Amino acid sequence: MSAQELKKPIPLPFIYTFASGAIAGCTELLLLYPLDVIKTRQQLETGKNSMGLVQTFKSIVATEGAGRLYRGILPPLMLEAPKRAIKFGANGYWGGVFTNNGQRKNTQSLAIATGFFAGATESVVVTPFELVKIRLQDKKSTFAGPADVIKKTIAKNGVLGMYSGMESTFWRHWWWNGGYFGAIFAMKQYLPTATTKSGELTNNLIAGTVGGFVGTVLNTPFDVVKSRVQLHGTGEWTYPALVKVAREEGAGALYKGFAPKVLRLAPGGGVLLLVVEALSTVFRNYLGPPYL
Repeated sequence: MSAQELKKPIPLPFIYTFASGAIAGCTELLLLYPLDVIKTRQQLETGKNSMGLVQTFKSIVATEGAGRLYRGILPPLMLEAPKRAIKFGANGYWGGVFTNNGQRKNTQSLAIATGFFAGATESVVVTPFELVKIRLQDKKSTFAGPADVIKKTIAKNGVLGMYSGMESTFWRHWWWNGGYFGAIFAMKQYLPTATTKSGELTNNLIAGTVGGFVGTVLNTPFDVVKSRVQLHGTGEWTYPALVKVAREEGAGALYKGFAPKVLRLAPGGGVLLLVVEALSTVFRNYLGPPYL
């Protein structure tokens, strides 16, 4: 083993990775959740005429009150800790698989593949939480809260009813994570090498923001289908549903909710990576060698 490899810090213990992802995810969610509500409302609208971001925002506040912008936040807030831990933990695991634990040089292709499989892993956990969130965010929702959604869904469709939309959720996370981590890898190759901590944080913010944008461009059509499948429990398959939406409502309908979604997930991706990396540095300094 070379001297450089001997100096390479070892991975943080799981509890610290978990804490970093949890804090980062909750920070991003609390800051930008209203955009997710607006995005979902736009995606659930059928037909070729739909309101824009500002109109949707004004309509929600005027007719339902500003508090509605945070309705449905409990399920995703409860999910953030395990979701973000799984996102970054699975990315680390699959990265080790594809690079043979670092013996094979990482490339953008491998970073994309790693993101794909991390997203697939993540989708298994998030599907029930997404279903609850979507059904609470619908403007016609009459559910009293998360527990009411769960109770009525299971009563009608059984426990597996909580996994309605699993296949479309799989593809949504597959494409987002592949785009996110792949773009981060590419951006870090192009950005100037950071010589200070502030420069490193800036690079992470830029790379994460670009990653969030790319991931959003790739996965929005799958998110539109997922939202509709989970709201109505139709059981449709994703790719035929994409064709159906484009045929009946026009190709532009596949990007309903894109503006609020990208306004959340582009900077949100930057915030996520920034906070995770910053906290990882804090934890490494706290733990000392051999984590430094």
